[in-house]
Amino acid sequence: MHSRPDQPANAHLPALSVLVSTDPVLRDTTAASLTLTSPGAVVVRHDLLPDDGALRRVVVDSTGVVEDVTVELEHACVSCSVREDAVPTLARLAETGRWTDLVLALPVTAEPLPVARALATYTAHGEVLESVRFTATTAVVDLDRVESDLLGNDLVDERGLALTDDDERPLGEALAAQLEQVDVVVTTGDDPTGAGLVDRLRAGDSQRIDGLHELDVAQLAARSHDTVAAEGRAHPLGARGGRQAAKDPQDRSWSLLLKSRRPFHPERLLEQIEHLGTGPVRSRGVFHVPDRPDSVCLWDGAGGALCVADLGTWQEVAGNRPPVTRILVVGAGDPDESRMIRDRILDAFGEALATGEEVGDGGLRWLGSEDVLEPWLGARAL
Repeated sequence: MHSRPDQPANAHLPALSVLVSTDPVLRDTTAASLTLTSPGAVVVRHDLLPDDGALRRVVVDSTGVVEDVTVELEHACVSCSVREDAVPTLARLAETGRWTDLVLALPVTAEPLPVARALATYTAHGEVLESVRFTATTAVVDLDRVESDLLGNDLVDERGLALTDDDERPLGEALAAQLEQVDVVVTTGDDPTGAGLVDRLRAGDSQRIDGLHELDVAQLAARSHDTVAAEGRAHPLGARGGRQAAKDPQDRSWSLLLKSRRPFHPERLLEQIEHLGTGPVRSRGVFHVPDRPDSVCLWDGAGGALCVADLGTWQEVAGNRPPVTRILVVGAGDPDESRMIRDRILDAFGEALATGEEVGDGGLRWLGSEDVLEPWLGARAL
C-alpha cells in the first residue's frame, strides 16, 4: 500500500489515539460513537479498581463487546495499567489486522501526558508497538459543566472518580490538565462561558471539534502526535495567554497574565498567597524567589487548591531563558464579581513581588536567610 505525498510514510499502519474525559458517561458515549461510525475502529477502555488492585478492560468495536475482563495489576495505577495491560493488548489487537484504528480510553480523570510519553516510546522503531502509529490525544468535555467542574471545589473522590485510594485532586485540576495537554478537544453542550474557558485553556496548536457527531477516527488518524509539542503544552513555562478568536457576548470567561522579571518576596508571598492563588480560578505558571536564585518554582492552582514546588534550575528547565515570574489566571463570573477577583489578584501580585532595592544587590542580602518556603519547596540547594 502506498501513502499519498501529504501523508506520513507510515500512514498504512493502524492508527492509535488516546481518549480522556472527566465524565464517565461522556467518555463511554464518545467511545461508542467512534465504533458505531467507523467499522474499522476498536476501543480499549480501562477502568481502575483500586480496592481490588486491578483494572477492568473492555474492548468494543462496531459488532459489540469483544472482551470484558478483570486484570490484576502490580499496582492499581494508570502507569501500571498502560505498561502491564494496554501496551500488550494494543499490540495483540493490531497484529490481528482486523482493525485500522485503535483507541485507548483511559480511566476517567486520568492525565494524558504520562500515557502519551509511554506510548510514544512503545511505538518507536524496534519497540513493542512499532506496528502502529501514534496519532492524537483527545479530550471530550461538556461545555455546560466546564465552569462548575473547573472552578468549583469538588474533589475527584467526592465524585467517585478517584484513580487511587489516596487520590484527593480537585476535579478542576484533572479537567485543566486534560484540556491543556491534548491535541484535540471535543465538546458537547453549548454554554458560551464553558466554550470560552476551553479556548482559554487549550493549547494554541490544538484542534477544537464541536459535537460528537463531528468526530470520527479518520480525523484522528490524519494527525501525528508531536511529543515535543505535547511536553511544551504541559510545562508551566508554556502556559499561554488565553487567546480567543471571537468572544461571544454571553461568554463570562476571562484571563489575566501576571508577569514580571522580579521574583516574589518569600515572606510577602506567604502573606498574599491566599489572595493570589485561591478562589474560583485556574492558575498556572512559574515564579522565582531571591533566596533560591537558581530555582524554577512551579505554580499550579485549580478548584480552590494550590500547588507550589521546586522544578530544578533555570538552566536545566528553561535553557537560556532568564528567570521570570509568569502566571496565567483564568476564571469566569459576572462582570462585577470578576472585576473584584482580578483586582484582588493584581493587588496581591504587586504586594508579593520583591522591590528593585530588595534584589538590587544581586541577592547578597538573602544569603543565610531563613527559607520560609522550605515546607512547600523542600530544602534548597547549598
